[in-house]
Amino acid sequence: MQIHEVTEALFSSYGRVVRCPKRLVAPIVEALATKTPLPEATDYVAEEPAVQELAEAKELAPALFGGLPVEFGWCNGHNTRLNCLEYHRSSEFNLGTEDFVLLLARQDQIADGVLDTSDVVAFRVPAGVLVEVYATTLHYAPCHVDPSRGFKVLVALPKGTNGPKPSKVVDALDAELLWANNKWLLAHSESAEAAQGAKVALAGENVDIADCLA
Repeated sequence: MQIHEVTEALFSSYGRVVRCPKRLVAPIVEALATKTPLPEATDYVAEEPAVQELAEAKELAPALFGGLPVEFGWCNGHNTRLNCLEYHRSSEFNLGTEDFVLLLARQDQIADGVLDTSDVVAFRVPAGVLVEVYATTLHYAPCHVDPSRGFKVLVALPKGTNGPKPSKVVDALDAELLWANNKWLLAHSESAEAAQGAKVALAGENVDIADCLA
């Protein structure tokens, strides 16, 4: 699989690089680097106090979702596989302490409830660069570039996203994919999420970029 750069025109179908003052980005990167763990696998925390309480994060927050409350969390660890894709009814903002790779597809590529993994495209995000992943873009856990360093990636979303799934959901829209609050999930049959009951809606190879990183 070719790994594209977020500076390429191709990325404009999936997201954009956000112009953001370094004075706001740098303290967030520093907090992620020094105050969050680096798991051997992959872990996610919706709200990280070390970031959430930064003056710079509070200043940035109103610009991200037009004044809606924002949760500043992280996804850290080591990963090279696709496993699942998710989407929200909102954009997601990511910012890494190291270069990392996003495996992305578009919601309009879902056909009859299934996405073919051959439609997945890989993009490298440079360390310290804030990117917006559009609401119509399917995404999931980042992948590392350097296995010795892993990844530590900011995940900024509207507050409450990825919380417990609503207890009562009308059978409409994409209800069969709803996995958590504001989180719709398409799982590959090989994923842990599929074993936990997530709908298997990814057809084809469970993409692994390990060989692309050599």
